Amino acid sequence: MATYKAKIIEYEGKQRIAVEFENKLELINRFKKLTGRKWSTSLKVWHLPDNKKYREQFGLPLFKKDSFSIEVIESLEKFKKYLRYKRYSENTLKSYTESLKVFFNFFHEKTIHDINNEDVVFFNTEYIMKRKLSATYQNQLVNGLKLFFREVQNRTMEVDLIQRPRQENKLPNVLSKEEVKQILEAPRNLKHRAMLSLVYACGLRRSELLNLKPIDVDSKRKLLLIRQSKGKKDRLIPLSEKLIELLRDYYKSYRPKEWIFEGQEKGSQYTATSLQNVLKQSVKKTKIKKPVTLHWLRHSFATHHLESGTDMRYIQVILGHQSSRTTEIYTHVSNKSLQNIRSPFDDL
Repeated sequence: MATYKAKIIEYEGKQRIAVEFENKLELINRFKKLTGRKWSTSLKVWHLPDNKKYREQFGLPLFKKDSFSIEVIESLEKFKKYLRYKRYSENTLKSYTESLKVFFNFFHEKTIHDINNEDVVFFNTEYIMKRKLSATYQNQLVNGLKLFFREVQNRTMEVDLIQRPRQENKLPNVLSKEEVKQILEAPRNLKHRAMLSLVYACGLRRSELLNLKPIDVDSKRKLLLIRQSKGKKDRLIPLSEKLIELLRDYYKSYRPKEWIFEGQEKGSQYTATSLQNVLKQSVKKTKIKKPVTLHWLRHSFATHHLESGTDMRYIQVILGHQSSRTTEIYTHVSNKSLQNIRSPFDDL
């Protein structure tokens, strides 16, 4: 019975299975019949593609979940460098790379070079659709794959062949002014109250609040500077005197150094998870049963402005929307515009 030794090696930047056996013509001819076999002159060994079939055949341990080949690891690092060089946001970088990891883990028996358009369609059907993942996740993966294969692999992946999901037209969730007041007054902690108040009073995104620095508050001009937010744009937001007084009280009590809102350690940035928990606990203290998120406060800010008669263009600038069409969605949930509609029931 023929004996052999199998091990994992790196060959031309890819993970392969090296197989050592007796130098007999019969064994060599049998090995040559295996798909993908190669001979390495430098290593003096025959080797095969690293996949499940050959791992089982030569007694090597099977792939573990999230155990990536050297090729995948190095390619993802190259992709990250490209995204940072092009100044993509860290959130975009994380979402692209995480979705790509899921994709490559799904095809762990294949090299990146062997992945084609059919695989992308198959992944969409067998992974995304079967798990009923969101349209946002699907679009995120498709965009990430297009960019990855174009910039890292220097080839075009025709992912547009995938049928994209229809654009969801969901209305923003809006709280009444009374509900917002309950939530903002619920925290006993001054820092927590200041954070939630700033989100609502300025219509901020979560990341925008957490990235604020003391220098961004201009109390004399009553302005708040949002630096390099979505779309890599700066914008100015007016601050009310009431909000400035709240921030002054907070600043006197906490004396932040690096960030306006810091964690338990001085100089450390307050985390998104902690901020979400602050809101969760505040809502819990009220009688509100709605699944409120931080973005609800931003939606409520815009809608309440609209109901007060604020010009749409002004709201667009404050929110940092590139298109007025994005801002116009609030007209569909504005109580003022809906109340102006007379029901035919009243004429009966």
